[in-house]
Amino acid sequence: MPIHCKLSTLLGERRMKMSELARKTGLAKNTILALYHDRVRKVDYRVLEKICEALGCQVGDLLVYEPEDRR
Repeated sequence: MPIHCKLSTLLGERRMKMSELARKTGLAKNTILALYHDRVRKVDYRVLEKICEALGCQVGDLLVYEPEDRR
């Protein structure tokens, strides 16, 4: 899939644990885990909003489009 989640990178840059993000956002730990490991096919806008608010980032910082031929 050409769209990838960079949550692991963003959390690393902020030295934030997944459990802390789950607490700040109110999202389930399994939701955070799936995004962290880039194992999602669809994401609810509310989830993106909560994560971006907690991390102080834009959706474009969290999701990246990489065409298949570039990988």
